[in-house]
Order: sequence, then C-alpha cells, then structure tokens
Amino acid sequence: MPATERIIFQPYVWGKPKRGRVQLEPVAPVVCRSVEEGRRRADKIAAGGTSMAGALLVRMFVDEDAGDYGEPEILESVGDVPEKED
Repeated sequence: MPATERIIFQPYVWGKPKRGRVQLEPVAPVVCRSVEEGRRRADKIAAGGTSMAGALLVRMFVDEDAGDYGEPEILESVGDVPEKED
C-alpha cells in the first residue's frame, strides 16, 4: 500500500507549574481532512478564540501496513509551541 498523507493539528496548553516552572503540554492531536481544515483551526487559536496556548499543523506521509512514518513537515505554527529539537 502506498504512503498516505496525514494532516495533524497538534494543540498545546500551559500545564500546571512543576518545580516552579510552567511548561507547554500537548493535548489530543486532531487528524484533519485537509490542510485548509487545519489552517482554520490554527487561525482560531491565533485569533484568541480558544483556551489553547498554541498549535502546530503538520503533514506527514504514513504507510501503516509497513509501519513507516515519514518526517513531519511543519506547515504552520501559531502561538506558544515547544522549541524544535534538532
């Protein structure tokens, strides 16, 4: 089976303080039907229309039968999100 495109919307919230520091925590990711749907969700967060701190919109190609997951491509980043690790 060929790889399938997946559009994932990953929102973040500010968690409870741990050792005096507040950290971003991911909440349940949303699989979007299209990039446009994901961008609408991101626009809502950017406009302050939710309690979310920020979000990432990511595209990746997945071959579930083979268990292969491609490198995620960040399409959009809004608000406060964790720093990207290299």
